[in-house]
Amino acid sequence: MSHYKPYPVYKDSGIEWIGEVPEGWKIISIKCLEGNSANVVQTGPFGAQLHADDYVDEGVPLILIRNVRDMRIDDTNIPQVSLSDAERLSMYRLREGDIVFSRVGSIGRIALCTERENGWLISGQMLRLRMTNLSVDKKFVAYAFESPSLLTFVELQSVGSTRESINTEILRNMPLPMPDIIEQREISAFLDRQTARIDALITKKTRFIELLKEKRQALITHAVTKGLDPKVKMKDSGIDWIGEVPEHWERRKLSHAFAKIGSGTTPPSDQPEWYSDDGIPWVTTGELRESEITKTTKCVTQRALDQFTTLRVYPKGSLAIAMYGATIGRLGILGVAATTNQACCVLSGGKSMTVRFVYYWLLVCKQPIIEIFAAGGGQPNINQEIISGLRVPSPSIDEQDAIAECLDREVAHLDLITEKTQRSIDLLRERRSALITAAVTGKIDLRGSL
Repeated sequence: MSHYKPYPVYKDSGIEWIGEVPEGWKIISIKCLEGNSANVVQTGPFGAQLHADDYVDEGVPLILIRNVRDMRIDDTNIPQVSLSDAERLSMYRLREGDIVFSRVGSIGRIALCTERENGWLISGQMLRLRMTNLSVDKKFVAYAFESPSLLTFVELQSVGSTRESINTEILRNMPLPMPDIIEQREISAFLDRQTARIDALITKKTRFIELLKEKRQALITHAVTKGLDPKVKMKDSGIDWIGEVPEHWERRKLSHAFAKIGSGTTPPSDQPEWYSDDGIPWVTTGELRESEITKTTKCVTQRALDQFTTLRVYPKGSLAIAMYGATIGRLGILGVAATTNQACCVLSGGKSMTVRFVYYWLLVCKQPIIEIFAAGGGQPNINQEIISGLRVPSPSIDEQDAIAECLDREVAHLDLITEKTQRSIDLLRERRSALITAAVTGKIDLRGSL
């Protein structure tokens, strides 16, 4: 930002979190931008006015928080309501130039509505700002909302101690630093150019990460189902979603391949004698993140192990698999001896199969396993019996080790590239945010930038 010059003279804005602004700028509240219109900032339909059951395949799009990002509305997986419902809720329909603002959860997501969004609806998660004041550039105001320093006001005024929500009155009273209309347009045009360049880079790098993930998945899938020798003879595995495997591979049942397959339990949390900061690590499914587990949020006492017979300690190197709910199929390898709750299934003491090979195999095969075997109403579940009964086409221990070592090396390389690329995306987002903040608060002088 050092190559941009500041304004020659500043003055105190009178607002601590805004600080100084250029001389000649005004501090005005959002309600002063509304012109003569009434109730121009309002929430979308709630509760009895609209239910998920009212969604249709083809109708009028309904904007949720997830559809708002980087000042645009993304229509990917956007819900739609019938035209009759849209007419009934006409007061929540949008016009070109409206600004929508997320009011709950991810507070502060902004989008400036284009001609495409004419007639679309906002949900109860959103506020809408419609400005009729001709001395205001709508794009400038939208960029001002994108500024983290201005969102400090929202954070300070939010209802609830964890920024749970804001209401129309909070937003209407939000102060904004405002230059004259000509300068607003210059700043908007400058930010349009600069953010477009940054967004293009972010899109390119994001796509690169997606390709890296696809390559990672394909690499693991090929290694654990086809092996490392491209010239080896193949045979039908007998499993539709695996296809052919090397001719010399055998189908090994996990219950025969490991000395122990078990689970754990949860001691009553309201009885402190079962838990201790320096006790035995106790793994929950939330700690299974396809990585090695060396530390857990909670530990259990020796007394708990003695009291609860289903609370078993598994050795370092064991493989844990999540069996229930939202975390189903997630994996972790114990980096320390540990016990688990009842939602984890643990494989230890490999006899004809290694933990690392099975880890990689489950990593790429868990989705078809879940689709075929999972049961349950609201959320899918698998159980210890299903996992124990899985028959995994696999080579000898030596070849399993070779495959796992190759994957450890290649996957680590891909993960490092992915991590570096993600860091560069984060830095670009930080630069984008800093540039917008500096521009809309007058920290850099962009007059004559057109």
